[in-house]
Amino acid sequence: MGQYALRRIILNFFVLWLVATMVFVSIRVLPGNYATQQFASMSLGGVTPESIARAEEILGLDKPVTEQYVEFMTDLITLDLGESFRTHNSVWSEVGSALPYSLELGFLVVLVGFSVAIPVGVISAVKQDKPADYLLRGIAITALAAPVFWTASIAVIFVLKWDLLAIDVTGQPHLWTDPWGALQWYLIPMLAGGFASTANVMRLLRSELLEVLRQDYVRTARAKGLAERSVIIRHAMRNAFLPVITVMGLTVATLISSQIVLESMFNIPGVGRELFQSIFLRDYPLFQGLVIITTFVIVFTNLAVDILYGFLDPRIRLS
Repeated sequence: MGQYALRRIILNFFVLWLVATMVFVSIRVLPGNYATQQFASMSLGGVTPESIARAEEILGLDKPVTEQYVEFMTDLITLDLGESFRTHNSVWSEVGSALPYSLELGFLVVLVGFSVAIPVGVISAVKQDKPADYLLRGIAITALAAPVFWTASIAVIFVLKWDLLAIDVTGQPHLWTDPWGALQWYLIPMLAGGFASTANVMRLLRSELLEVLRQDYVRTARAKGLAERSVIIRHAMRNAFLPVITVMGLTVATLISSQIVLESMFNIPGVGRELFQSIFLRDYPLFQGLVIITTFVIVFTNLAVDILYGFLDPRIRLS
């Protein structure tokens, strides 16, 4: 187990280096930079080659790309992600201010998604080919097909038409400072995001549970006279749930970066919205830092899930 974890950690750092290199190149391939889009337009004398050159010199964009890459990698080794071009604050500071919003919304989305997906998947498997199964599978297919922005837009229309909620999109409250205000603010995005994330977990749990219920040890448990509820919860669910853990872990890991649409729609200053704005403004340090931090969370969450998988299933020996 220790050797496996060590190999995976080394591989993860290689993945981080590869992602960092790709991010560095991809953001600079886009036309324009922060100087041409922001600094030059602020020049009182108008946009001139001199003002653009001066702005690029201030930001360090006049250096050769190879020199910029070496500096970027050197700073990354020391965990220095640089300063945002737009705010002049460190990237770590920008992440620290945006992360709580993304974590709050992500927690609520996961809470809604998993609390619906798990019982629905179990009921659909137990009631296989019955009306309840067809109904629940239809809902899952709808959730899988409906874009999250469409679901959120429909919900907003209903809320505005009947004045159901008082959504404070300007106050931007936190759950720990104004729980009721924050819950109303997060309600639509958490339901829309939770509805979208329900489908994959529900369908996977249903298929895995159906396969486990056909196993010999389940039939043996039933033959011994155990109650159906005990057979499903104590015997079938444990093994059926193992592959679902991987999907759930990856879902949690990617939630922070996959909420760009919801955060933009509801003016939530989270990591997703910051990521979108950093691309639009060509804020190189902020974009690079956000992607690297997100990649770090994803790859090491995946490692933690794999290790947990090995502990939960004694048949697996990581080597």
